[in-house]
Amino acid sequence: MNATTYTSSTLAGIMGLESEIRMDKAEDSDLDISPVTLSSAWSRVARLLLLASMAVGGSVGNVFMISAVVVEDQLKKRGNAFLVNVALADLLVTGLVIPVSVIVILAGHEESLSTCRFECTLEALCFLVTVLTLTTIAAENYTRLCLPHERYGVLTPSRVTATIISVWLISAMTVVLQSSLDVGPDFCRRRFTGIAMEQIIGATFLVGLPTLTTIFLYVKLVIRVRHATRGSYKPPIAFSWDYELAKANIYSCVMFVVFWLPFGIVVCLNSFKPISPRVLYNLAWFALSKSCFNNLIYCVADRHFRSAYVKLFHYCCCKTTRHLQPVQLVNYY
Repeated sequence: MNATTYTSSTLAGIMGLESEIRMDKAEDSDLDISPVTLSSAWSRVARLLLLASMAVGGSVGNVFMISAVVVEDQLKKRGNAFLVNVALADLLVTGLVIPVSVIVILAGHEESLSTCRFECTLEALCFLVTVLTLTTIAAENYTRLCLPHERYGVLTPSRVTATIISVWLISAMTVVLQSSLDVGPDFCRRRFTGIAMEQIIGATFLVGLPTLTTIFLYVKLVIRVRHATRGSYKPPIAFSWDYELAKANIYSCVMFVVFWLPFGIVVCLNSFKPISPRVLYNLAWFALSKSCFNNLIYCVADRHFRSAYVKLFHYCCCKTTRHLQPVQLVNYY
């Protein structure tokens, strides 16, 4: 080996060693952030207050959203059971996942692998339930507003119940299968490998296709309603109220995409270029926070949810039975 070759190999070895050192330092700098208790760079009190506020505020809001369908006459329609299903999935996040993190912080211990696995499993379950239910909501809205009453009559209470149960069963079986295969990224063990082929196929059928179907149905719904209501024609008030609720559902879908899409993009990019665990965990928590705010969309965008929230607030917080009387409606079908 001549001097030039020796020098080149030595420099390459030094540069490779320096690269490994920089990677080790980058990994060490990300060890202070946890998928369960956030970053230890934050004070314990700050993390506790943030997560406790999310858990309490989100849980109360989701309970209000579920109860609104019961107390408001205009919302007492069988198709709105799907809205309750979305709120129930959000309630599992705000009432079970986030409180577990609060308990771990209060205990002052590092989270265990089983705790992290429990949270990730429940988060994945609620995510799939929400995606599939949003598609059923879009189909129900389109059927209610754009198709004859006879077609909507096919949606009987028993079929609504069967659909909701099927959504939970499909989601649960998918999560169990994913856990048993143990492929792809594992955020609890900080194994940020590429996405496995099984995950790509599952995401295509359980996330991609439902998302495209939801977009197609809402675009078609808006076009048909605007075409039917243009000019001097004024639709019945009940139809207008149902369309207002459909728009609130569209806003809810947009909000879901805004919160979850950044995390999904980063997970996909991580298959080609390593992403910092800090970025992955922070975006995961950002996505989970959607469950705390989804109920506010309906309060802002739909008058009947606002009315129901006011009634529930007076009943629960002001200790009074005074509330607005529900409007008696005649079915416009």
